[in-house]
Amino acid sequence: MSERVAIIAVGQTKYRPNRADVSEEELAYEAVKQVLEETGLTLSDINSAVTCSQDFWDGRTISNMNVQHVVGAHLGHEDKVAEDGINAVYVGMSQVLSGHQDIVLVLAHTKESQAEKSLIENAAFDAIMMRQLGLDFLSAAAMQARRYMYKYGIKPEQCAKVVVKNRGNAKNNPLAQEPLDITVEDVLSSKILSSPIRFLDAKPISDGACAIIMTTEKKAKKLTKKPIWVLGASNCYETHYLGDRDLADCDALAKAAKKAYSMAGIRNPLKQIDVAEISEEYSYQELLWMEGLGFCGRGEGGKFIDSGVTRMRGKLPVNPSGGMLSGNPVCVAGMARVAEAVLQLRGEAGDRQVKNAQVALAHGVTGICGQHHCVMILGNR
Repeated sequence: MSERVAIIAVGQTKYRPNRADVSEEELAYEAVKQVLEETGLTLSDINSAVTCSQDFWDGRTISNMNVQHVVGAHLGHEDKVAEDGINAVYVGMSQVLSGHQDIVLVLAHTKESQAEKSLIENAAFDAIMMRQLGLDFLSAAAMQARRYMYKYGIKPEQCAKVVVKNRGNAKNNPLAQEPLDITVEDVLSSKILSSPIRFLDAKPISDGACAIIMTTEKKAKKLTKKPIWVLGASNCYETHYLGDRDLADCDALAKAAKKAYSMAGIRNPLKQIDVAEISEEYSYQELLWMEGLGFCGRGEGGKFIDSGVTRMRGKLPVNPSGGMLSGNPVCVAGMARVAEAVLQLRGEAGDRQVKNAQVALAHGVTGICGQHHCVMILGNR
């Protein structure tokens, strides 16, 4: 990109199964307060806010209304994104590049604990043709997992290795909701939710929030000693109807990644990216998404996890934070991937730090079976 956009601060709440002790705005402010304190800015310094929330999860229409005062949007500029949080970061980047906004606060919040997940997800399906079938994201993901495993010979043990890796990585992340020391056998013996997806193959119900401040290159150098630069970003939609595509492939992700790589000058992602944070609500998705991101060929996700490349000390550590499987709410998850990538590039990831990380990938997904993907490449130089 000709102009450079910087991320100068990130903040996350501790992710928990239930935050009934606070309202949505109180939860959101826990993350906002962190980024304001880190930069020394106040809400009056914020030129624009981008919020990410979903009406169904908040139980009201116009779900951003209850957090506008938290982001300084009273009599100010605010845009809402109702997809994954990484898309809010994308919008924040666009606002800075427009030249009309130079300090943008981005916020995502969700309290999954206060709603019925299956009913909310069912509402995402076409109201005339599909909703009456009773599908939710879990049952749809089970169909995708089954198709993926059948077409490419992916084994349940390989999916289970994702869970073992990510839940183990989460032990080094104080913000992770459910770090676990488990084995492949533990995953395979957990109860079936929707075959072939088992209890430990799926992320837990989670509440939390994430905030990010973005700005111009000129202001970034005044506000922080460790700016992280957005090197490339792109998103892409798939068709809404599951029967119109082969669920074993993820063409939308491949297209988004290709454009983001081109913007960032990435020709060989496996060699040029030091760490990746990928949104994986279900274990098989990390394998499939890695194929879409070009880390390995189509159908090679299982062999890729077997190789050990994605472990903490592997060639390309994937989800050193523990990922969604260790507890992130929808809407927030993709922004949390960005925040974790920023911490890695600043050398501030603590016990989950990847050595000498200079280029990171963050990924977010929205909708049924990866209907929409967003890829962002970040660097510290």
